Amino acid sequence: MSDRRIVRAPRGSDKSCKGWHQEGALRMLMNNLDPEVAENPDRLIVYGGTGRAARSWEAFDAIVRSLRELENDQTLLVQSGKPVGVFRTHDEAPRVLIANSNLVGHWSNATEFNRLERLGLTMYGQMTAGSWIYIGSQGIVQGTFETFAAAAERHFSGSLAGKLIVSGGMGGMGGAQPLAATMNGARFLGIDVDPARIEKRLKSGYCDKIARSLDEALKFLEGTDAISVGLVGNCADMVPELARRDIVPDILTDQTSAHDALNGYVPNGMSLEEALALRSSDPDEYIARSMGSMATHVEAMLALQKKARSPSITGTTFGRRQKRRELRTRSRFPGSCPNTSVRFFAKGKVRSVGWR
Repeated sequence: MSDRRIVRAPRGSDKSCKGWHQEGALRMLMNNLDPEVAENPDRLIVYGGTGRAARSWEAFDAIVRSLRELENDQTLLVQSGKPVGVFRTHDEAPRVLIANSNLVGHWSNATEFNRLERLGLTMYGQMTAGSWIYIGSQGIVQGTFETFAAAAERHFSGSLAGKLIVSGGMGGMGGAQPLAATMNGARFLGIDVDPARIEKRLKSGYCDKIARSLDEALKFLEGTDAISVGLVGNCADMVPELARRDIVPDILTDQTSAHDALNGYVPNGMSLEEALALRSSDPDEYIARSMGSMATHVEAMLALQKKARSPSITGTTFGRRQKRRELRTRSRFPGSCPNTSVRFFAKGKVRSVGWR
């Protein structure tokens, strides 16, 4: 899957396709894999664990070739990141139709999906990776800002000035949180096991500081001035430590890729390098360790929730993940949309929050 190449979308008014609709699709696909946009472009991963723009580099090349040859009255069909057909339609029909990650009935489960993915027969397209419309963390910063602002309106008399927001995950989606938090006047602590994720947010200006220990992070966060800190660490270690020290955030949420226990979440008790090796050598053991780490992570979130002055704590996919482990969390983790942002939707102020 991995193949070192740099993909950048063409700029300007010269097109390489037979029409601007085809050219637009081509540029969106290529922009998804621009190193400034994608989280792991060498593996065609755009964001969200393994959310890909194409199934393989061979499929990517076939899509590019098909788009450049596509007539203005034809439609290209793409199934889970691979072009599977071109049909004569008409000039007002869509130039591209895409379907991603579709499984039915008995086969609609993670085990079967992972098996098919390993065989190169499907891919995970996330929401905007496989549909070629991802534009990096900038695409979610507005919705994240609005979500935090809604929490301020509901729980903190309209202001997050000096408040502490803690979250896990600073990848493509979670990477919008530090900037959205400081724009609301808050202090932000983001925890990510991969330092490269935090360094990318530093480079883009979305995050202010990087810390290698919790003590260093807390030192940065002293005072009430708006500041964002990315802490290199595992949530299953750091969130329990916050609870042990009785450091209670005003808002606690999570943006780790917990929907994918194999490729998205990293278990604690080992280095990132060791985790990546285990992921490849023994996927079943990796998943078991991920689920155990998720349980520890969630238990710490619940402990902090009990200590909290307000219930501004939200979960991602933890609710249904932990249900399998007899840790019933769903009702105790209200989602951000129904808990806060629905008020903004009612006012017509938010187009999309993109928040789990």
